[in-house]
Amino acid sequence: MSYTIEINGIKHDVDAEGDTPLLWVLRDILNLTGTKFGCGIGQCGACTVHANGSAVRSCQLPLEAVVNLQITTIEGVGETEIGRKVQERWLTLDVPQCGYCQGGQIMSAAALLTRTPRPKDEDIDAGMAGNICRCGCYTRIRAAIKHLGEAQNA
Repeated sequence: MSYTIEINGIKHDVDAEGDTPLLWVLRDILNLTGTKFGCGIGQCGACTVHANGSAVRSCQLPLEAVVNLQITTIEGVGETEIGRKVQERWLTLDVPQCGYCQGGQIMSAAALLTRTPRPKDEDIDAGMAGNICRCGCYTRIRAAIKHLGEAQNA
């Protein structure tokens, strides 16, 4: 079946089954490989994208569910002011170690900072819950988010 979906502001006609996870559409059909496969069950956060601005797990989101949504991936998040600032802060603070999970981390952080411009520790905990970093970069991730929250409201 053919579906028209909007990814990073561009409409794409996709021929796939409606229950195909968005992750596979992004990676295998649209060649947007920045969104990573981690666990496949929505627990690790490596596949996080934005659906109408909210962080969602693309491995659990069927293609047919995104037809009327605006999807943003790590390739497109830098087009938003918050997304660009998050990416810049990640580089400035040298947040990633291996980097595999960082696309999902950045997507969750950008959604958090959009929803909660001055997050407290408990907001960060809730907003980043389920984003696993095997390298343990949590201290630098938290520092980047806190700095952005402070800078936005200075």
